Amino acid sequence: MGYIYEVGDIVTLKKPHPCGSKEWEILRVGADFRLKCMGCGHQIMTSRKLVEKNTKDLKKKA
Repeated sequence: MGYIYEVGDIVTLKKPHPCGSKEWEILRVGADFRLKCMGCGHQIMTSRKLVEKNTKDLKKKA
């Protein structure tokens, strides 16, 4: 699809977090992404490849 990821954007992933939310805020962009769950606030560090593969939708920051 070719999304352009930027800090502050909200990404919707295919599978939900255990808390039930599928939306994550991007806190860091690079070879790895730091994502914060919009449901419970949990933060994870994951590879760019994994995020690009599992992205369903991307909402740009206002």
